[in-house]
Amino acid sequence: MFITNVSDFRKDIKSYLDRVAKNFETLIINRGKDSAIVVMSLDEYNSLMATNYELSSRKNELRLDSAVEKLRSGNSFSQDLIEE
Repeated sequence: MFITNVSDFRKDIKSYLDRVAKNFETLIINRGKDSAIVVMSLDEYNSLMATNYELSSRKNELRLDSAVEKLRSGNSFSQDLIEE
């Protein structure tokens, strides 16, 4: 995450947007007395929305937590895919 102000953003908008897109960084633009603005890549936004959706129901959240705990405790298995 990096921060700039509106004036600096205007001066070099292309490099700021390139940095956000290429490095998956989040940019915060301070606007003085007005609310700040967050700029992120579309891929980062989509990932955030997918995570939000997956955690939107308590049932899904518990299922995911259980799966993560199984991985951490070594209580998991792997299986080769069958190629035809």
